[in-house]
Amino acid sequence: MRVGEKAPGFRLPDTNGVEHWPDGVTAVVFTCNHCPYALAWHERILDAARDHPDVRFLAVNPNDAERYPRDSYEAMRARVEADGGWPLPYLRDETQEVARAYGAETTPDVFLLDAGGTLRYRGAPDEDYSDPSKAAAWLRGALEAVHAGRDPDPAETRPVGCSIKWRG
Repeated sequence: MRVGEKAPGFRLPDTNGVEHWPDGVTAVVFTCNHCPYALAWHERILDAARDHPDVRFLAVNPNDAERYPRDSYEAMRARVEADGGWPLPYLRDETQEVARAYGAETTPDVFLLDAGGTLRYRGAPDEDYSDPSKAAAWLRGALEAVHAGRDPDPAETRPVGCSIKWRG
């Protein structure tokens, strides 16, 4: 999926079994439990979600849980509970259909949709997973641009992280 294209719709269950979907301005973040890059960016993404309550944030785990048990639905639930809850739902893409439809490549891989469901930003949360001071700057800049009716700059960056663990 490319910037400017309409994003595919989906409905996925969170760690409590409640279904969620993109609605309004939405940040879809493909992530997981075991990738060191996803873990390094985790708090920055949660902070962006806390700072933007008007944006729907959806964390989606598409990894093959048979090969990577740390990414199972049960492990996802345990992680959210151990953290005392998250400010965004953590969704399970068991069939990997959503990740494939979006063209997600890594964990994390961020897709920011405007209120009409058009992809406006795609890529990494910021330029350096190892530097927490970056504070998800690319994602935050894209959020501000979308709210102001402008095109994000940059609109696309290279997603950096662990390759998604596909089945088969």
